[in-house]
Amino acid sequence: MSKKGFLTQDELSAKIGEGAIETIVVAFTDHYGRLMGKRVDPDYFLDSVLKSGTHGCNYLLTTDMGMDPVPGYKYANWELGYGDFHLVPDLATLRIADWLEKTAIVICDVHNEKSHKPESIAPRSILKKQLNDLEADAIECFAASELEYYLLENSYKQAFQQNYQDLTPAGYYLEDYHIMQGTRNEKFTSAVRRHLKNSGIQVETSKGEWGLGQHELNVKYSDVLSMADNHIVYKQCMKEVADAMGVSVTFMAKFATDQAGSSSHIHMSLWKDGKNIFDGDEQFGPVKGSDLFRWFLGGWIRHVPDVMPFYAPTINSYKRFVDGSWAPTRLAWSYDNRTAGFRVVGSGPSLRIECRIPGADCNPYLAFAASLASGLDGIRNKIEPPECFIGDIYAAAHLPRVPYTLAEAVALFEHSEFARQAFGPEVVEHYTHFFKTEQRAYNTSVTDWERKRYFEQI
Repeated sequence: MSKKGFLTQDELSAKIGEGAIETIVVAFTDHYGRLMGKRVDPDYFLDSVLKSGTHGCNYLLTTDMGMDPVPGYKYANWELGYGDFHLVPDLATLRIADWLEKTAIVICDVHNEKSHKPESIAPRSILKKQLNDLEADAIECFAASELEYYLLENSYKQAFQQNYQDLTPAGYYLEDYHIMQGTRNEKFTSAVRRHLKNSGIQVETSKGEWGLGQHELNVKYSDVLSMADNHIVYKQCMKEVADAMGVSVTFMAKFATDQAGSSSHIHMSLWKDGKNIFDGDEQFGPVKGSDLFRWFLGGWIRHVPDVMPFYAPTINSYKRFVDGSWAPTRLAWSYDNRTAGFRVVGSGPSLRIECRIPGADCNPYLAFAASLASGLDGIRNKIEPPECFIGDIYAAAHLPRVPYTLAEAVALFEHSEFARQAFGPEVVEHYTHFFKTEQRAYNTSVTDWERKRYFEQI
């Protein structure tokens, strides 16, 4: 018997026979974290895809946001003819897509068509590579990602037709923790909570956040790969439920200049033999923990500049890092202090590290991979964290700051020896080109800000 919302192969066959499942979404994520794939007839899934997988065009790992093939990639290009890769369903992810009619969904690994090995540049492959190091030591990583988003009264189509201007937030005052405003949006939020629960994702809470129409819905932590899969399903569910209701949600890191940004705080801890190995008796400022906790924290902080594009992948990401805005701006850690880039919370078996740097626009596979690689390098090399900071970190101008722009972050990533060791030269080269393509698209675009500023006054 599978967990609620998930399906075994036998359960899927039974539901197909009953007519309860008529469509199966076979999907993976591109670099942006968007679900890509196919809708498959259930009988064809059982007869073919379940045994042999299916195919997709490898240009999907080289496109920009508008789906245009981008030149300059070694992995796939016009000269190589844009061939296929192989999509291999991970049956541990097979679940009901409760928000869709008679539909199941399965997440796939992306394999090379010829070698049948994982494509090293695929986001899920990058995370699984880091997990291989843990498995060798029989260690598990548990994680959670806290996603924030804005709910708008406009449909996605209306927002597009209005050039994303003059949109109406679902709230009209700052509603952080307000039950009243949450009630007004409960038709949407309760539907999402129900669909996620019925799709195998344990929901904990939902609440209003600090921006107009901003909300947060939290799901239970799990092993890090399952959490990344749940993160992707959560976003897809939320967008599609919004679309069906004629409203919209956005996971932009900074939706509006004068509003709070939307984050994806990452919580992590390491476990072995059923015990949290961050737990310990060593005193680090106000925190008691193990040496493994200390070194993991040290490595995680040390390597933020090396992997920053995996936390903040878009031009918009960096507009979230504003002092006094609830987003972190400096590399420091503290205990239960929301001005810190790294907030340590819990104690004993619940001790964990919360990294507040990633935005809601991150690809969770890449963000988790960057976090894990950094922390594990800290353990290997016994990297000491800075002293625990007490006070307002926004006011601590002497502390090192997160990169100001995507261009700055990509330059650090491109030349990082750590990134090459952690992910491999092929991954660093591929994603450097990807992020530079995003930067170049912005640099050559004329924005509304420019027209408002210069049209008459220049």
